[in-house]
Amino acid sequence: MTLKEFYDSIGSDYKSVLLRMGNSEKMVDKFIRKFPNDKSAEQLFEALKNEDYTLAFRMAHTLKGVCANLGLDKLQKASSELTEALRNQVADNTPELSEIVKSEYEKVMSALGELD
Repeated sequence: MTLKEFYDSIGSDYKSVLLRMGNSEKMVDKFIRKFPNDKSAEQLFEALKNEDYTLAFRMAHTLKGVCANLGLDKLQKASSELTEALRNQVADNTPELSEIVKSEYEKVMSALGELD
């Protein structure tokens, strides 16, 4: 799978990502391949499991920023919504939003495994 196919498969705009990275496909490739090493999603899910909503907020916010930089649009949107729900600790819709983040995260990770 090419980088463009990767971004298409997860519903993101490859041209925007490419532009953000100075029109360098090499740069996009370099940084997107580092995404699996980012532990903010794992720490977010662990914090939610432990009901540590202060840490969960920080990790959701971090994940949102990483996704915005990498053009992971759907995961960024989901983590942004979760961030806002956690801004004042836990909200009624936190479990549902968390599941959406997990689902989008798994889609990204699966697609990353398909990159050439």
